[in-house]
Amino acid sequence: MSTPARTVVGNITLSLDGRVAGRGGPYDMGWIVPHATTPAAREHMIRVTSTATTALLGRNNYEGFGGFWPAVAEMPDADPVDRQFSRWLNEVEKVVFSTTLKEAGWSNSRIATADPATTVKELRESDGGDIIVLASTSVIQNLLEADQLDRLSITLAPEIVGDGAAFFPTGLDGTSWHLADSTGTKSGALCLLYDRLRTDS
Repeated sequence: MSTPARTVVGNITLSLDGRVAGRGGPYDMGWIVPHATTPAAREHMIRVTSTATTALLGRNNYEGFGGFWPAVAEMPDADPVDRQFSRWLNEVEKVVFSTTLKEAGWSNSRIATADPATTVKELRESDGGDIIVLASTSVIQNLLEADQLDRLSITLAPEIVGDGAAFFPTGLDGTSWHLADSTGTKSGALCLLYDRLRTDS
């Protein structure tokens, strides 16, 4: 199994039926909150982001994250782990994929107009730590289809949503993955790390 110089990680929360949002549309994610805010889930997020020096986001997540997280680092009443995550977010290189966004005002941000797989191939050639996709479904799907994802960080929520956007696109080539880590949470969610199994060429 070969190991790329920079590991590309896709981080996502899924329901038991493989959904990333409910029947109410892309913002129907209230079912995620109880499972994303447990101590174990927060620690899992710190664990998978701490080795990353580049974060990839789609436009919606970039604007959503940017509207909340930058100020959390200085909030005295915020959870200490959330403050740590906020500091990391503010400092990390952020690449946002958009063909319509005119400027990226959040510190250390830049806009990429190329597709994620092309951008990741370029990033692999540069020095740095891990490259992580933060909950941006379309970006992770693009990387899965191009076989440019090395690790999947999945928080599996014990919810059957019943309808809504599914995570895995149809028509993917078959791939094999190794369970590298599994952590249960008090909400019943599982924080899972899967590494892509590759044969040496």
